[in-house]
Amino acid sequence: MLKPRLYQRTYQRGEMTLKLGDRTLIMGIVNVTPDSFSDGGQYDSVERAVNHAIELFEQGADIIDIGGESTRPGHTVISSAEEIERVVPVIEALYKRAPHIPISIDTYKADVARAAIDAGAHIINDIWGLKADKHMASLAQEKGCPVILMHNRENTNYNDFIKDAVTDVKESIDLALQAGIHKDNIILDPGIGFAKNHEHNLQMMISLGTLVELGYPVLLATSRKRFIRNTLQLPVDDLVEGTAATVAFGIAQGAQMVRVHDVAQIKRTVDMCDAMLYQGREESNNG
Repeated sequence: MLKPRLYQRTYQRGEMTLKLGDRTLIMGIVNVTPDSFSDGGQYDSVERAVNHAIELFEQGADIIDIGGESTRPGHTVISSAEEIERVVPVIEALYKRAPHIPISIDTYKADVARAAIDAGAHIINDIWGLKADKHMASLAQEKGCPVILMHNRENTNYNDFIKDAVTDVKESIDLALQAGIHKDNIILDPGIGFAKNHEHNLQMMISLGTLVELGYPVLLATSRKRFIRNTLQLPVDDLVEGTAATVAFGIAQGAQMVRVHDVAQIKRTVDMCDAMLYQGREESNNG
């Protein structure tokens, strides 16, 4: 029987409680951007974005991840002021309407993260693993919030891909610990689709256990990613099954959180995986 290492965590702030370790947590995606790779422009008003967030939560999302700047290849970098203008009204409205819903802010800019947390966000989701903004680590420590450290780098010049990627991730972990961020507030993300070619993405998928063994929960974000599109030769809006395959494969290796667009469909995959992994583990321990 598969027995990947699973970590217990409880995150609390105000009316929000998020428990990790009893089942796989689902992060639903709300992009308030005009140019995201799969849903750009769909939720660019506060009302539509908040309604979509509530809908995802009702479908089974445990966390709502709100982002205001596209990170797709060739995206347009925007100012912090513009990013704040996009995300803060949505976070404020969602927090006011449903303060119990965990909210993460998808940003690598400390001033955006500060504004988002002050507006009601609970988690920082940093695609540069604290390396893009020298103030991000100290902000996360100051706010005492969980931070997701994604693997990323400026190039794909790897000598030994997995070894180098793990070294990159350890650098982010060191930045967090040196800033005083509590170990229990660190979550890792393998960065599927970032600074990786097709083969790198597949190799990372089969090596997720290497990240899990570093001692932190792992978030897997594969939803509608290009490596699935290229593998299946399908358009971006027809990748539920491909995404589900990566989710199931990741959970089997110890990923405890998954970030997805299609929450209702992927929740079925997650629930089936959890029935085998978590309940199976309990029965094995009791037997």
